[in-house]
Amino acid sequence: MPQEGSLDKVNKMAQYSRLEVANVMRETGMVPLFYHSDINVAKKVLKACYDGGARLMEFTARGDFAFEIFGELSKYAQEELPGMIMGVGSITDAAAASLYMQLGANFVVTPVFREDIAKVCNRRKVLWSPGCGSLTEMAQAEEYGCEVVKLFPGGIYGPDFVKAIKGPCPWTNIMPTGGVSPTEENLSVWFGAGVYCVGMGSKLISKDVIANEDYAKLKNDVKKALEIISAVRK
Repeated sequence: MPQEGSLDKVNKMAQYSRLEVANVMRETGMVPLFYHSDINVAKKVLKACYDGGARLMEFTARGDFAFEIFGELSKYAQEELPGMIMGVGSITDAAAASLYMQLGANFVVTPVFREDIAKVCNRRKVLWSPGCGSLTEMAQAEEYGCEVVKLFPGGIYGPDFVKAIKGPCPWTNIMPTGGVSPTEENLSVWFGAGVYCVGMGSKLISKDVIANEDYAKLKNDVKKALEIISAVRK
């Protein structure tokens, strides 16, 4: 039996509401994303991003037993990295979304728009960000309560697509993923087009950084990217 006072911790899934997560996405402007099958490597990557100033992390659940890695990573973040908001990406059905929310996912990112995922996330007031490639899909996602739409693959559509969407629909919050790199030239174009925030994977957390265990470089790259985002927004 749970001890007195612990029932809320048992019943509560996400630490952060969808609006809290959306606000942090806007404030920091960047969601780093990565996957690794080694929990020790995953912890070091997460810590480096945290030390660099990132307060969100999307764990792209693409490997066997990825949920086990995420569960440990989520516990690590809660215990050691105050304010770090853990989310999960590459989710393709409601069952997977529910599993990861039980493991501490505070936001769910999907490659496509799916109503079943929208329903289970909304039921728990957890932010979900579906991959959309048209204004119609974005509007449908927003009708299902989506706060931040993922533009994927961002590099294919480009900043001009975002600018075109923001014209008739200035309320649409867009997060491009894919085709985003941590350079002033790239980020200034995306934010100039009106993106809400950006998702950044291998361009930020590269294979070389992980292979060389150069976590100091990763920390500095994250810090620099966040500084660039802050500057280009002004």
